[in-house]
Amino acid sequence: MATPADTSPARDFANMRSALALARRGLGNVWPNPAVGCVLVREADSGEQAGGRAGRVVGRGWTQPGGRPHAETEAIRRAGADTKGTTAYVTLEPCAHHGVTPPCVDALIAARVARVVAAIDDPDSRTAGRGLARLKESGIEVARGVGAAEAAEINAGFFLRVREGRPLVTLKLASTLDGRIAAANGESRWVTGTEARARAHRLRAEFDAVMIGSGAARVDDPELTCRLPGFAGRQPVRIVMNGRLGLSPDSRLARTARETPVWVVTTVNADVARTKALAACGVEIIEVAAGADGHIDAKAALAALGGLGLTRVLVEGGGTLAAALFKADLVDRMAWFHAPAVLGGEGRPAVGEMAIAALAHMPRFEPVARTAVGDDGLVTFRRSGR
Repeated sequence: MATPADTSPARDFANMRSALALARRGLGNVWPNPAVGCVLVREADSGEQAGGRAGRVVGRGWTQPGGRPHAETEAIRRAGADTKGTTAYVTLEPCAHHGVTPPCVDALIAARVARVVAAIDDPDSRTAGRGLARLKESGIEVARGVGAAEAAEINAGFFLRVREGRPLVTLKLASTLDGRIAAANGESRWVTGTEARARAHRLRAEFDAVMIGSGAARVDDPELTCRLPGFAGRQPVRIVMNGRLGLSPDSRLARTARETPVWVVTTVNADVARTKALAACGVEIIEVAAGADGHIDAKAALAALGGLGLTRVLVEGGGTLAAALFKADLVDRMAWFHAPAVLGGEGRPAVGEMAIAALAHMPRFEPVARTAVGDDGLVTFRRSGR
């Protein structure tokens, strides 16, 4: 039986930190499922504790690509027969519903674990509290709330999709100190340095999808892939918000749509010939309602993407799309790469016109972290109140 030292807050926190690190491995690669980590720990006996040992990890698991197997079943598989009497540290309440795979609570019960420590409850109505209740009914000791804030941030996109039906939106900006992303003539390569661009590529691998507007697609003709060594299998869905369906079938995105998915979000009255031309390239066309101004309704677009299973979307530009998302109050996080340089008022702004009449109406964000990236800086923000 575990002694009080085995279940101390410090011990639980240390093991949960390991589970949280495992959970992050799934970001961008497990949608529509949450990214979960699980660590199975065999408690030390009294003699081992006296010798300075506090238990050992017998199994580690995290949500696998595509969302299955789940973290708990993966950790149990890796542990083999060495699961009886262990403590399972899980970053999200184990699922209690039958889907493509059986409930994880059943797997934990069958593995005869003695204790389950869950960081946070699952908001999905099919589980929400039922998973932990089932474990208690089976005689398994249950603790919750260890590492809850970090677990909530890791799966903020999944939670938002469950609660509001849309993915989390992170706006990535790469600008000068005065918020310019290009010179007046459109020159933009490169505002930031090589280290910052590599970090931006890493960001793409951590999101389900990367999104740009029609202007950025036309001017930059980007690939929007993660081109870092070792990340070939971690490619996001590439999305273009393109109300007039002007994306060329000869663009890099369209030409590679059969290799890495490309979705074009457009309005319901999109040109039929252009729709067919892009569809012939393998591009998926998503039609949504138009707003009063005739452009794509941003909220309808995000709801459609949530309906398709996306939980985390990285928006890379341009200024018109950024402004539309801000005006619709759809920007949840920001990742601002800033070069130590100034372009001046004639440079092209990172965010287009928003018609803000008073300072009180500005969207406000809380800084989360600041990092030096080569000669540039990276500041991450969270929308105030979220």
